[in-house]
Amino acid sequence: MTRRSAFVHRFPARAPDDVAPIEEAIRSGLLRPEGIVAVLGKTEGNGNVNDFTRAFAVRAVKDALRPHLVPQAVERISYVMSGGTEGALAPHWIVLGRTEAPAGESVSPALAVGGAHTPPLAFEDLGRMGQVRLVAEGVRAAMRDAGIDDPADVHFVQIKCPLLTAERIAAVAARGKSVAVRETLKSMGLSRGASALGVALALGEITEAEIGDDAIGRDTALYSGRASTSAGVELENHEIVVLGMSNRWAGPLAIDHAVMNDSIDVEPVRAALKRLGFRASGQLVPEERPGLVALLAKAEAGTTGRLRGRRHTMLDDSDISSTRHARAFVAGALAALVGHAEIFVSGGAEHQGPDGGGPVALIASTELIPHPTSSRGDLVS
Repeated sequence: MTRRSAFVHRFPARAPDDVAPIEEAIRSGLLRPEGIVAVLGKTEGNGNVNDFTRAFAVRAVKDALRPHLVPQAVERISYVMSGGTEGALAPHWIVLGRTEAPAGESVSPALAVGGAHTPPLAFEDLGRMGQVRLVAEGVRAAMRDAGIDDPADVHFVQIKCPLLTAERIAAVAARGKSVAVRETLKSMGLSRGASALGVALALGEITEAEIGDDAIGRDTALYSGRASTSAGVELENHEIVVLGMSNRWAGPLAIDHAVMNDSIDVEPVRAALKRLGFRASGQLVPEERPGLVALLAKAEAGTTGRLRGRRHTMLDDSDISSTRHARAFVAGALAALVGHAEIFVSGGAEHQGPDGGGPVALIASTELIPHPTSSRGDLVS
């Protein structure tokens, strides 16, 4: 049986349309465009409804890929742009894909990457069970694309989901239907939450009987420990990326995940680093840092207005939304652990980890970790 091998490349970005590093990687042969499954990007917009840096970035990446791929292949890729690089967050791209494993490659299990696009969402379903079910089917399709049968082998699901605009709300009303919420900013949270519950349903973390329209965006006890969802105006469907470990894949890349219980709970992340082979007794030392290929995390202020008993003001700031505060805060905590701030931190963690916390995924190259301290056996079921 021919096995596949994943690739993950992280490139800095000087602006939302700075695709020069991607273009150079294609020219040099480092990046094979025909194998790309997804492009993730951190862009320096506000991360809210009117953040058009996300669509700007998607267009720039697609324009860079069109000379190398047929139109259908360009559109098949998942483009997940997360706006907001508050604090010292570094704008960057993460390109994920796959090739045929080289002959003789025996390191397995290894990172597996799969993608899927759902049909367009009927916007009366946004934030309701219709969206949950649609996403769950999309996650299952992405798992099949990755060749992952057991949900336990999925470590992270990254989703770009739609939001409501005044125009979309009017179109729903014209059909004689209603939307779950009329405030477009609040629709982002409902869409993220319903999408996350769709992940939880697909992975068996919760059952459909536990969810209902009234629970979405309200019942913080319901969540996925492996979902990361980001809402944007630039799409009407869901673009889904599944990352896991599989014995059907080979190569130097491995993934693990952790769940932060609050915004400064870095010890589960440190434990995941150790499982991947890093020493991680303090901040990663410079020679270890190249081995951490990508770090993805969710950030949320939580609903209580307190962090470990102390009051914070993230929810009370009328000038800067709490998601922007949370991105900067969590990025700082994680940067102190890994030694840099080129981290994919997405704000708004409704039903993604416990209230005030969030899931984290770490992708490592065992070839680049000096003297790895562990093997991969525990990363696959």
